[in-house]
Amino acid sequence: MAFQAGGQRSQPRPVPESPEARAYLRDYATLLEAVPFPSVVFDHRWDVVLTNTAYRTLFRSVAPHPTAMPGDNFLRFVLFHPDAGTILGEHESSWCLPMLAHFAAAVERHGHDHGLQSIRRDIAQDPIMEAAYREGLPHWIRAVGPHAVEHDGAVRPLLHPDPRWGSDCRVVGETPKTLGDMGYSRLTLVLREARRPTPAPPPVRRPRRAAGHLSVVPAPRD
Repeated sequence: MAFQAGGQRSQPRPVPESPEARAYLRDYATLLEAVPFPSVVFDHRWDVVLTNTAYRTLFRSVAPHPTAMPGDNFLRFVLFHPDAGTILGEHESSWCLPMLAHFAAAVERHGHDHGLQSIRRDIAQDPIMEAAYREGLPHWIRAVGPHAVEHDGAVRPLLHPDPRWGSDCRVVGETPKTLGDMGYSRLTLVLREARRPTPAPPPVRRPRRAAGHLSVVPAPRD
């Protein structure tokens, strides 16, 4: 479903005016860095505010893109980056459609937001994505239920470049009140260790039989 979006790169993200808010974000960045799993903070447009090293490691192999880098806008990355499906498994059903559902809700709340309108125009430029947004999305929500739209708690396929990690992750939404009051949200992708192959059981050592006799027939005694 991804395509080359023709929109503009997101505008520079506003810095909170309050010194207390800026100090909080600096300390929150330190907290984020201590988390071993990919974690990202973004605003209502999905413009990325903070990431940690694990997040940057997860997406370090993606090719450059003018508008849809994962460190700039997470929604644009999911929808528009050609490499998104190489990391986000079952890309369309497990990532694109839930994100489109959240985007539709955001448009209802912030319909005149220029950043969201730019994303909406890029969706409209692609006939397949536009059909998915207008027609496929309502049908999908009815089929799977509203719970499938939620990020928090969802287990979704993930193809991590490090083979130590398994093939899925649990998405955890963890937005403290202070962060939420700033208009920001946080998602963490809790990785799972790859399942080690179960070792084959040792071969069963059977008692040696006398030549020419079945095991249920006693061999003649000398």
